[in-house]
Amino acid sequence: MSETTFADDIKQLGDQIVGLTLKQAKELSDYLKEEHGIEAAAGGAVVMAAGGGDAGGGEAAAEQTEFDVVMTSFGDAKLNVVKVVKNLTGASLMDAKKLVEGVPAKIKEGVSKEEAEKIKKELEEAGATVELK
Repeated sequence: MSETTFADDIKQLGDQIVGLTLKQAKELSDYLKEEHGIEAAAGGAVVMAAGGGDAGGGEAAAEQTEFDVVMTSFGDAKLNVVKVVKNLTGASLMDAKKLVEGVPAKIKEGVSKEEAEKIKKELEEAGATVELK
C-alpha cells in the first residue's frame, strides 16, 4: 500500500473532527447542511449540493428515485402511530414502540416516491409528523 502525505492543516482538521462528541458531530452536520447544502449520505459518504454560477449549461440534477420516510414526531396519538408503524415495518409491538419513541426515526428506507407518499399519508392520518428525504 502506498502512503499518502497530508498537509498539517488537513491532519489537524481531521483530528478535530474525530475528537467530536456525538452532540458536536450532530451540530456540525446540521450546520453543514443548512449553511452549505452538504449532508452525509447513507454509509457516511458526503453529498454536496451543486455549486451555483456554472457558466456552461451544466447537467440537469438527477431526479430522486428513492426516498427515506422519516417520522419527526408522533403527535398526541402515540398508540395509533405505534400501530401503524408496526403494520408498516412488520416489527413487534415493542420494537415499533421503541422506534416511535426514538423520533426522529427512519420508518422505511430507499422506497419509491409513490410508496413513500402512501406511508407518509398513513402516518400523518395516525397523528405523526413525517418528512421524505
